[in-house]
Amino acid sequence: MDHPAASSTSTPSASASASETLPGDDRGPLPLTMTASVTLADLPHDAAAALASVDGFRPADKVVVRFKPVGGAPVLAQELCKITAGRRFEEVVRYLRRRLRCGESDSVFLYVNSAFAPSLDEVVGNLHRCFKNAQDQLVIAYSMTPAFG
Repeated sequence: MDHPAASSTSTPSASASASETLPGDDRGPLPLTMTASVTLADLPHDAAAALASVDGFRPADKVVVRFKPVGGAPVLAQELCKITAGRRFEEVVRYLRRRLRCGESDSVFLYVNSAFAPSLDEVVGNLHRCFKNAQDQLVIAYSMTPAFG
């Protein structure tokens, strides 16, 4: 039995073209100015080059890191060190573990400004730029047990 009402219901067409516009959207394509097209042609091709050109950040620059013990963590003889800005945070962890003479099974927890533990692949220069103190130092609190949130 054929139902004429069933065949006349509106269903979305599978062959809807990409050129269809929403009702009331009669703007069309936006033109690209000559200035914008020249700027887009000069953009860096990778993220490292883009980061290097922003805010004077150069991966070869050195940043000052201040280590502060928390809880029962041993105090370092030298609490300041310089590290290359382009290095990853995992190298700060390795450096501190070496200075504290930690064994393979010993845990060390590091926190920026006693607030959060950054990812190991975070770039030290980015952390310094965002979280440095008034003395232009990146303050890293460290503990042998979990200390903050």
